[in-house]
Amino acid sequence: MDIRIGIANSPREISFESNQTPADVEKVVADALDSKKTYFTLKDAKGKVFLVPTAGVAYVEVGSEERGRVGFVS
Repeated sequence: MDIRIGIANSPREISFESNQTPADVEKVVADALDSKKTYFTLKDAKGKVFLVPTAGVAYVEVGSEERGRVGFVS
């Protein structure tokens, strides 16, 4: 699943693939924002850990787990 995190006042975003479910990602982010934590962590599909400061989060986009299809549509 693709995850994109927009950072306030930054032209670039954090973008990576993760094996976590959309519900897990939503829970991690929501818990961090609700509890006023200063950061939250997410892991990508290769095992890298991302520490994201909550103060700079503009948006979090969680993609679907289904991969795009290849071929022609009739």
